[in-house]
Amino acid sequence: MSESKVSARLTEGLAEEVKNLIIQPRLQGFAKVFIALSDVNKAHLVMLAERGLINRHHAHQIASAVMEIEIEGASAIELDAAREDAYFNYEAHLMAKIGDDVGGRLHTGRSRNDVLATLDRMKCRQALLELIDALHALRDTALRQSVKHIHSIIPGYTHLQPAQPISYGFYLAGVAQALERDTARLNENLNGMNSCPLGAAAFAGTIYEIDRQRTAELLGFDDYVENALDAVASRDFMVATLADLSMLAIFWSRVAQDYFVWSTAEFGIIEFPDSVATTSSIMPQKKNPIVLEYLKGRAGNIIGGLLSATIAIKGTNFSHAGDANRESSASFSDAVDEAIRCIKLLELVLRTASPIEKVAMRLASRDFSTVTALADLIVVERNWPFRSAHHVVGAAVKDALEKGLGADAISAHMLDIAAQEQMGATLGFSEKQVEQCLDPVANVHARRSAGGPSPDDVEVRVAAAIERLDVEKSRHKIKKECLIERRHELNAEVKKLAAVGPS
Repeated sequence: MSESKVSARLTEGLAEEVKNLIIQPRLQGFAKVFIALSDVNKAHLVMLAERGLINRHHAHQIASAVMEIEIEGASAIELDAAREDAYFNYEAHLMAKIGDDVGGRLHTGRSRNDVLATLDRMKCRQALLELIDALHALRDTALRQSVKHIHSIIPGYTHLQPAQPISYGFYLAGVAQALERDTARLNENLNGMNSCPLGAAAFAGTIYEIDRQRTAELLGFDDYVENALDAVASRDFMVATLADLSMLAIFWSRVAQDYFVWSTAEFGIIEFPDSVATTSSIMPQKKNPIVLEYLKGRAGNIIGGLLSATIAIKGTNFSHAGDANRESSASFSDAVDEAIRCIKLLELVLRTASPIEKVAMRLASRDFSTVTALADLIVVERNWPFRSAHHVVGAAVKDALEKGLGADAISAHMLDIAAQEQMGATLGFSEKQVEQCLDPVANVHARRSAGGPSPDDVEVRVAAAIERLDVEKSRHKIKKECLIERRHELNAEVKKLAAVGPS
């Protein structure tokens, strides 16, 4: 076995099993981090040059080489598992271009540990930006569809039993409100994690007079992580993102379950176009809700990513370690990619699903979800206690069920019989009063309390939600533009160094 390619301390090279089973799989993701690693190197180089920690001649050579490597792309760098990881392979490629003496100076005042921690924060930041973009699009669809269906009556359910009629637009407004909280959680994490670990070195800082604030600014961070140990030891920002995505996944799975039930033949109140369904290999009548099943099933993968990350970290020391940092984040990228796919699929569901209004109205008229309005009528018109009114209406419902009647068949006479049995008195309502209570449309319009399904209330609240979303989009756009500007500044500084030339 040959000597180590990265350390004189190690007299043997890596075992084939280590290279093939641990290092090689890690190197496969190099292309995804190549640009970020290049930016980290450029920012560190600019700071070293500005602080006089490397001379102008060396800075010129390194800047020129780093720019050339970035143009060549990740594929130009030979990835040798014997060098342990992507960072050492990049460094070896750099030194092959400009020599060990010059290329080796780029590592002054830093460690692989703070480089990796910085790359993880940059990866997480980019993921959060993309997730929030996807959620903005999803919320926009939910709110626009809510306005479109503000008068579309559907039965509402609790315990999956008929409860009270609502509008489909009211349901979608509720979905949008929950998604707004999911977005807020991700935004809070984005704002809280945007600090730079670079300059923390291995975990105890460095003797060199580096400028950590400068590298943080060049990489688009708001600040640097103050404590060097915490800077390299913690990946809580990734765990927090996985936790936020787990909450989001749990929610989208519940929404998918609603549509799953509503689109069955037994309910039949929501339909999808054929383009978002599959069929059976043997049963020609089938129209299977593949998207809904995917959403529900994949939610488990997201939650599993959170579980694996927390368990990997739980038994580790508060310092840098492979299990605490590398292995705990192994599921992060897959979870983010999966979440973005599912957010886009849920947007497809909300955009293409439509209520079958005749069926929904018929169910809402007959399934007794309107009868709470009868109890409310008794309270308002006869000043009876609500509990007494509840007993009377319950008795009337029982009578209708025994006779095989729907809610729309309950009459004023049946209500009087129930009142006489339960309370020893009749109510004397007209048939028109009873019919009005049992009308699903009137039922929904009557519920004008704040946050209720009354179309007027929903319309006002959805309009306010759309305004908030527009403000969020503008602020999010500014964040992304600031990062782009910072990167332009970084590249301009590196070009200056490359243009100076040897002295």
